[in-house]
Amino acid sequence: MHILFIADPLDSFKIYKDTTFAMMREAAKRGHTISSCEVQNLRWTQSTGVVADTQAIRLTGQAGKAWYEASPLQATPIKAFDAVVMRKDPPFDSEYFYATHLLEQAEREGAKVFNSPRALRDHPEKLALMEFAHLAAPTLVTRDIARIKAFHAEHKDVILKPLDGMGGVGIFRVRDDALNLGAIAETLTADGTQTIMAQRYLPAIKDGDKRVLLIAGKPVAYALARIPQGGEVRGNLAAGGKGVAQKLSESDLKIAAELGATLASRGLLLVGLDVIGDKLTEINVTSPTCFQEIFDQTGFDVAAMFVDALEASS
Repeated sequence: MHILFIADPLDSFKIYKDTTFAMMREAAKRGHTISSCEVQNLRWTQSTGVVADTQAIRLTGQAGKAWYEASPLQATPIKAFDAVVMRKDPPFDSEYFYATHLLEQAEREGAKVFNSPRALRDHPEKLALMEFAHLAAPTLVTRDIARIKAFHAEHKDVILKPLDGMGGVGIFRVRDDALNLGAIAETLTADGTQTIMAQRYLPAIKDGDKRVLLIAGKPVAYALARIPQGGEVRGNLAAGGKGVAQKLSESDLKIAAELGATLASRGLLLVGLDVIGDKLTEINVTSPTCFQEIFDQTGFDVAAMFVDALEASS
């Protein structure tokens, strides 16, 4: 197979933990050809269809920025690849949105894109939770500051977060004293002009914000519990959380079973569910991570499971 990875700049990869790198390494080990490009390399005309300036990648086995060698950029139709893996990190901004439309057109031309561009648009990572509200903690989505204050008055201890964030950026906890609630709500909503999410605080966060991975609808045997450190409320690894791999609990398996087949049927080959205690908090579809942390701690080869599914789907 010839696999195209659409990702952030390769020189930004931290290969000791980067999930996209783990996918590339497993694909290369199997003899597949690897190419890469960035979102800005995509374009379309009536005569060419969707084309990208791509570079062939050879993994060197070295650390640091010398981990790969790349050929010169070459214009290539997206449909020429056996599989296209969309791994651009959030934010899901207008450029990301436009990229999904270009990739959906590439699908119409014969390309196979994972995750499905339409499914990426239809499952924004915070708002996708609404479809499965019975699995979630009490949640409010609004830009109305008065309603945010009323939600806090009802639940006393809440989390407020932007809808387009990643890595724990912009997440605030407001306890029952409501200290700075007004200022936080005004800041996050830009004085009532931007919609945010509020959720009841879940004390089970002390045991970790678990990342449960679904590949082709099936759960990976281990979750990565991202445990807040020090005085942090955020378990995100990017915010200093400690990642601890653990077997899926009964409630994790129940959530995975309820969502797995449904999400896979929509073209979501790889999904990262965020679970605190027995409550679903987010559905991550753009670039779910934690492959290498789980492998390093348990020996379970998540990248191999992913490439198995990619091969079967292409």
